[in-house]
Amino acid sequence: MTAIQQDHPPEQPRPSDQEHGHGHGHSHSHGPAAPVSARLRKIIAAVLIPFAVAVVAGLIVLWPGGTPDHKASGRSGLGFDQQTVAGRVVKVEEVNCADVNAQPQAPTEPGQDSAAQNGAPGQGGRKSVCEKATIEVTSGKDKGRTFPEIVQPNASRQFSAGQELKLAYAPKAPKDLQYSVSDVDRSMPMALLAGLFALAVVVVGRLRGVFALVALAISFGVLTLFILPAILQGSNPLVVAVVGGSAIMLLALYMCHGLTARTSVAVLGTLVSLLLIGVLGSLFIAWASLTGNTDDQTGLVHGLYPNIEIRGLLLAGVIIGSLGVLDDVTVTQTSAVWELRAADPTASRRRLYGAAMRIGRDHIASVVNTLVLAYAGASLPLLLLFSIADSGVGTVATSEIVAQEIVRTLVGSIGLVASVPVTTALAVLVVSADRAPAADGGAERGADAGGAQGARTGRGGRGRRRRAKTR
Repeated sequence: MTAIQQDHPPEQPRPSDQEHGHGHGHSHSHGPAAPVSARLRKIIAAVLIPFAVAVVAGLIVLWPGGTPDHKASGRSGLGFDQQTVAGRVVKVEEVNCADVNAQPQAPTEPGQDSAAQNGAPGQGGRKSVCEKATIEVTSGKDKGRTFPEIVQPNASRQFSAGQELKLAYAPKAPKDLQYSVSDVDRSMPMALLAGLFALAVVVVGRLRGVFALVALAISFGVLTLFILPAILQGSNPLVVAVVGGSAIMLLALYMCHGLTARTSVAVLGTLVSLLLIGVLGSLFIAWASLTGNTDDQTGLVHGLYPNIEIRGLLLAGVIIGSLGVLDDVTVTQTSAVWELRAADPTASRRRLYGAAMRIGRDHIASVVNTLVLAYAGASLPLLLLFSIADSGVGTVATSEIVAQEIVRTLVGSIGLVASVPVTTALAVLVVSADRAPAADGGAERGADAGGAQGARTGRGGRGRRRRAKTR
C-alpha cells in the first residue's frame, strides 16, 4: 500500500503543471507558426531584396513603350488580327446543296458516286441537304445588314436561330463578301463559369481565396501588359519571361501567403528550380535543334514579326508554364516543414528532412503525372493523328512537333522534382537554425527546471507525509 501511494502522485500533476502543459501544447497546436528570429529575417532579406530590386529594374528597362508595331500599321486581317463585329442568326432553312453551289466535303460512301452526293440523278441518287443561315449584323456601321451563310451537312459548326456570333469584317472586300462568320459568341457561358470559379474560391478559401483571386488578376495583368507586348517589341523572350515570371512569383506568393519567412523560403526554392529549368531547357532545345515553329499560330506570328526569336519564345513558354506548378510544390513543402517542426520542436534536422521528404515524394508522383497528362490532353488531336499514321514510336517521338512537347514536359518535370529536396532543405535549415535569444532561453530553462524541482519536492513531501501517516 505504501508503494502504491508513493507511485500514485506522479500520475496526478499539480494544477500548475497542468496549466503549464496545456499552455505549451496550445501554442503548437493552434494559430500561425512563431516568427523566426531577427537574425534569420536579415539573412533572408539580404538574399531576396537584391533579387526583388533586380526584378523591378528589369520591368523598368524592358517595359514596352510607344505604340506597338501591329497597332501602328493597322490590322493584318489574318488569324485573330481581324476586325470583328457582333452578329446574330435570324433564321435557318434547309436547301439543296446543288442549288446553292455547295459541294459536300464528306468522302463518298462505297457504291455512291459524287453525282448522287450532289443530288444529281444517279444510282439511288438523293439530294444532299445543306442549311442556309441568315446572319444579321448587330453592331458597327452596317448594323441591321443581313447576309447568307451556307452550312455543309457534315460541318462541325451548326447554327440555330437566335444564336449570337462574332463576324469578321473585311472593308476592302466586295460588298457581298465583307462579312463572314468568324466564331460563336461565348461571352455568357465563359462569364458564368468564371463567376462560379470565383465563388467557389471565396467560399472555401475565404479571405485567402480573395487574395488568390487578386493575385490571379495581377498575374494576368503582368502577362498581358508586360510579357506579351515586350516580346512583340523585339525584346529577348527568355529575358522577358524570366523577369515577368519572377514578378508574378513574388506578387502571387507574398499576396497569397503573407510576408513571412515561410513564404520567403518558398520563393527561394522556386527561384532555384526556375534557374534549373531555364538552363536545362536552353541546353536541350539547342541540342535537339528545335525551332519552335511547329504550328500555324507560331508560323503566323513569325511571318508578321520576323524579329521575334521563336526558339526563345519556346523556352519562355516552358518557364512560364512551369511556374504555377512550382509555386504549389514549394509552398506545400515549406508549410510541411514548418508544421512538422511545430509538432515536434525537438526533432533533429535529419529527422525533420526525412519526414518532409516523405510528404514531398507523394507530391512529386502526383504533380509529375498531372503535368504529363495536361500536355497530353492539350495535344490529343495530334496524338490521334500519329496513332493512325504508319510510323514507329521512335519516329513519332523524335519528330519536332512531338519532341518539342516531350522536352517541354520533361524539363518542367525535372524542375518540379528538384524543387522538392531543394525547398525542403532550405526550410529545414531555416527552422533548425532559428534559436530563441539566450536570455529568454535561459529563463525558460530555469523556469522549467524550477518547476520540475518543485514538482519533485512536492511529490517527495507528500510521499513522506503519507509514509509517516501509514506508520
